[in-house]
Amino acid sequence: MAGRLVLALPVLLFLVLVGHCRGGKIGVCYGRNADDLPAPDKVAQLIQQQSIKYVRIYDTNIDVIKAFANTGVELMVGVPNSDLLAFSQYQSNVDTWLKNSILPYYPATMITYITVGAEVTESPVNVSALVVPAMRNVHTALKKAGLHKKITISSTHSLGILSRSFPPSAGAFNSSYAYFLKPMLEFLVEKQAPFMVDLYPYYAYQNSPSNVSLNYALFSPQSQAVIDPNTGLVYTNMFDAQVDSIFFALMALNFKTLKIMVTESGWPNKGATKETGATPENAQTYNTNLIRHVVNDSGTPAKPGEEIDVYIFSLFNENRKPGIESERNWGLYFPDQSSIYSLDWTGRGNVDVMTGANITSANGTWCIASANASETDLQNALNWACGPGNVDCSAIQPSQPCYQPDTLASHASYAFNSYYQQNGANVVACDFGGAGVRTTKDPSYDTCVYLAAGSKMSTMNSTSLPARSGSSPHPSAKCFTPLLFTLSVLIAAVML
Repeated sequence: MAGRLVLALPVLLFLVLVGHCRGGKIGVCYGRNADDLPAPDKVAQLIQQQSIKYVRIYDTNIDVIKAFANTGVELMVGVPNSDLLAFSQYQSNVDTWLKNSILPYYPATMITYITVGAEVTESPVNVSALVVPAMRNVHTALKKAGLHKKITISSTHSLGILSRSFPPSAGAFNSSYAYFLKPMLEFLVEKQAPFMVDLYPYYAYQNSPSNVSLNYALFSPQSQAVIDPNTGLVYTNMFDAQVDSIFFALMALNFKTLKIMVTESGWPNKGATKETGATPENAQTYNTNLIRHVVNDSGTPAKPGEEIDVYIFSLFNENRKPGIESERNWGLYFPDQSSIYSLDWTGRGNVDVMTGANITSANGTWCIASANASETDLQNALNWACGPGNVDCSAIQPSQPCYQPDTLASHASYAFNSYYQQNGANVVACDFGGAGVRTTKDPSYDTCVYLAAGSKMSTMNSTSLPARSGSSPHPSAKCFTPLLFTLSVLIAAVML
């Protein structure tokens, strides 16, 4: 019996350690402001087929809620701004709503979040003062039903709730919203609920292309890093900068422990003539990169390795939305449920992507470590490739075909080339902050085979971000590693 316990203990510890490495969640927003969408049951089938586990809707439409029954999909439902007055005034209104719109379908439909109001500070009618009273009434109704610990309440906000967002460390909430913001933050802390925000790097680029490059907005490896002068933190994409501006704003009000959840983010697939960045190629690049960024637990410069949940906007184009052309074209799928462009929702595989006009590729080329790169740059890039870069580095482990010669340059070359080839042999995928260089000479040797362009491998855009000098690679992003098991064994030995 004791022997079995000794053997089981490290395994149990290993499972505990792995259990904390789930990665951030990726969901999708299911907006319905259109007159050509498929029926909700068809949409639920599409979402299941794509293995999407988290969906946000903006109301409590009964047909939609029923469609997700017994699907295993977790649903975020919403109380529209137009209902906030009724919800804030009378508890009986909320009790009736819960009785009719939630309780008959729960738990068959896994409703996990209720958003009370959406971007209220952007609403034409100022309803922000109604948010917290409405949230408290919803909580009371849930508590009566015994669901207050199973369904989480929050409210979503736009980045416009900040008076300043650059540099990120100077992030600050607009003081004119203090009357409702502080009690709302206190409510979120009390109920252990996240601060929900909708973030759109697209608008930062579209509104100020001279200050925000397209590459920076898209997570491109070609982007020029931005250094926060107050903290020295290095930002290589706009999404991280926006998330951290919210974090620093929360920290300034002593709410830094609040978890941040991004309830909308995406990129339009079509726009007006002046909206040159709104293309299917850019939309695919942004969303592919965003998914990988989330599931790899890349975190942000201010909170490296921090899990962050993100909902991509939106499932379909919505042709009834007012405004400029891009407002109606954020969708991932056409009404016939065919995809506008492909996405890998796991964030860990390869996807066939459209070729952007600014990206070139070449056949018969490989990527190896540059002879001019420093050991520090090579090590950083190697760590990134074998971690967030999703490269299978098992071949350079001891006793494997590419382990010898056991040098940093050799191991980095193998990892660089694997990343380069799985990204379609695009020139930018061999950059690695200057640590990589392309060659037309096959670097394969003995039984160590370097993949080449044209191999039987799916291709994807070079949309992941190689680590750069001064940035912080996170090789620990891949949770299932021999190191974890070794650590668990050592802990067990100490305990015994």
